[in-house]
Amino acid sequence: MTPNTLYRNNNEEIVMRKKMLLAPVIALGALTLTASPALAHSGHGGEGSTTGTTTSTHEGAWSGQATLDPLNDSGTTGQAMIELDGNEATVTVDVSGAAETFMDGPFPHAQHIHIASQGVCPTPEADTDGDGAISVPEGHPFYGEIGTSLTTEGDTSADSALAIERFPGGSAYNYERTFELNDATAASLADGTAVVVVHGVDPAKLSAEAQEKPSELDPALPLAATLPAACGTVNVSQMGQMPEGGADTGSPVQQSDTSGIFVGVGALAVAALGGGAWAVSRRSSRA
Repeated sequence: MTPNTLYRNNNEEIVMRKKMLLAPVIALGALTLTASPALAHSGHGGEGSTTGTTTSTHEGAWSGQATLDPLNDSGTTGQAMIELDGNEATVTVDVSGAAETFMDGPFPHAQHIHIASQGVCPTPEADTDGDGAISVPEGHPFYGEIGTSLTTEGDTSADSALAIERFPGGSAYNYERTFELNDATAASLADGTAVVVVHGVDPAKLSAEAQEKPSELDPALPLAATLPAACGTVNVSQMGQMPEGGADTGSPVQQSDTSGIFVGVGALAVAALGGGAWAVSRRSSRA
């Protein structure tokens, strides 16, 4: 079955699937952790985490920074700063040029510290299927598994990899949060293999072939929803604050509320269920 056929559900099937709006998002979060064997791991994620514990404290204090460069022609750029004192981390991420809207709301941008691999961002050669886009599985051998999810509140472990309602959104944002960092991420930061990745690309920036594709993590979602948009290796620095000349900041980091959770998650699922209109309208704006 082709992606076009997947999206052309008859009315009866659409009604049935709309009753399960949350299912694709839940499945996507689970599949993110199992897309590669290396993705499944345990560790403490900070405030509100319910998975694992931190077993040791890393002595000393230091800071590191990453320049976030665009992936997938997203136009997304930014700066990330990580200040670590023992296992307490303060993470700041400034992003601009990101995908702006999704179903009349801010486009959610999942962001993570990836670990335990080459510690680099993928090059165009990582696009092994030739569709012009570097997907999550194609990028994984370069930047590694998810060590920490940079959520706005609650759990920061890999279990929150796609907690859409707890990530910043929109075309520009400033994120800052202090939390207890798990040992695996701290170790990758220390050995230079930690990479910050921001996800979510405007489909208008993609090739016609990539626009038509569903996400390889869940075929009910468009590929653009999960593509990496910006990436940068974290380098140890003696700087104590975000460097001047970083990305312009837009709206402050967005906190979730009860109404926003279901509106945002519902919109994500509806976009996948409502036929190819989302991809088609974006592609039309590109023409």
